Amino acid sequence: MDDGIQDELLSLEGKEVGDQLKERVYEESKKIWKTALPGMIARVTSFGALIVTQSFIGHISSVDLAAYALVQTLTVRFVSGILIGMSSATETLCGQAYGAKQYHMMGIYLQRSWIVDFITATILLPLFIFGSSLFKLLGEESDIAEAAGYISWWFIPLIYGYVFTLTMQMYLQAQQKNSVVAWISIVQLLVHVPLSWLFVYQLNWGIDGAMAALTISSWLVAFAQLGYVMGGWCPQTWTGLTTASFKDLLPVVKLSISSGVMICLELWYNSILVLLAGYMPNAEVAISAFSICLNLNGWEFMISLGFLGAACVRIANEVGRGDVKATKFSIKVLISTSVVIGVVCSILCLALGHNLGYLFTNDVAVVKSVSNLSYLLALSMLLNSIYPVLSGVSVGAGLQGTVAVINLCCYYVIGIPVGALLGYVAHLQVQGIWIGMIIGIVGQTLALSYMVWKTDWDLQVKLAADRLHRWSLKSSAHNGHA
Repeated sequence: MDDGIQDELLSLEGKEVGDQLKERVYEESKKIWKTALPGMIARVTSFGALIVTQSFIGHISSVDLAAYALVQTLTVRFVSGILIGMSSATETLCGQAYGAKQYHMMGIYLQRSWIVDFITATILLPLFIFGSSLFKLLGEESDIAEAAGYISWWFIPLIYGYVFTLTMQMYLQAQQKNSVVAWISIVQLLVHVPLSWLFVYQLNWGIDGAMAALTISSWLVAFAQLGYVMGGWCPQTWTGLTTASFKDLLPVVKLSISSGVMICLELWYNSILVLLAGYMPNAEVAISAFSICLNLNGWEFMISLGFLGAACVRIANEVGRGDVKATKFSIKVLISTSVVIGVVCSILCLALGHNLGYLFTNDVAVVKSVSNLSYLLALSMLLNSIYPVLSGVSVGAGLQGTVAVINLCCYYVIGIPVGALLGYVAHLQVQGIWIGMIIGIVGQTLALSYMVWKTDWDLQVKLAADRLHRWSLKSSAHNGHA
């Protein structure tokens, strides 16, 4: 064959392979964004409600701003971390059941998660009831601790709302119906902002007004989601309340605990760093500036959690379906897309760093402190785009226990001790604490990357099939409706 013709054939073949790859990436990206975008919108807007409340409180007084920051970044993040983690068991089980076409089991898994999460939230109530004493015990300033104790009481209804909203979001996400969650969350924010303005500025209810607006808008989400699930929009997966939800609770509790520990170790990490900032000179400024940065970081992290959810659903669906090649391809597309978004967010943070603090406060000292932390914030945003996706892959495969061990070592054996040394011994203060946090996250990212690379996906498919078979009830076996 003529060399020119052979080269042309090879070129055409290469072009065909390239076109096939582009088509595969496009199709996989569509599946990812169908899950990720509504998840991002839902998380960004629901987290945005907390940020809006912080902004209103920040313009009431600096002590209340520091108090709210303490409660939100310590107590609420601690408890919601447990509930988010335990709810991610719903994500694993529902995602794999959907992939295996065991649709009737998804409503039962949802109800089991409600039971487990409700009991967990009740056990954790003393953290809010005795908030003031807890913060004094931790050595926080008396006036901040007293204000934080009062605000803690207001968060109790919010936490019980999470029992339903978090689990239903993951249940709907697993069956590609989470666009409704995004719309409900948008409505929440549209209601929350004017309601906060009305209660705080027009009716002069101060802290009570800000927190009442947050409670009302949060429970609006819970009732709207319950109406959607129970109103006939999930006919295949919701067949009503059933006594079958009380069966096989122990395996769900075990998976929920490993999921809870995995997520909690990530969310508590930032909380402990805020606590360390509270012991710095000029604690009010340190806590306020650090919490503002962590909230901005957290807002971008909500976008990454959208990818975490998409990773979990895509991996759980493909593992449940038994398709190893599709699982591996999905991981590559997920990580590439998320990293691009992380780079964009980092660039925006560097460009706007000097003015970010004014979104939350008029205190010049706090704004300057936020500006000084903007470079570290940009780096954190970049890292946010990588490790949540890897965590989502692990949740989808049911590897929460392994991730929990990695998080424990990287965050608590490396990150916090290094941050404390740099902050207190090297006198780098808040910057030192944050550098320690970043070192821990880098270690976690490398460890998770290695774990995903070395995972035997054929084995994970087999384990998922065994789990689904063992826990499954025949569709006629759960007829004990309440």
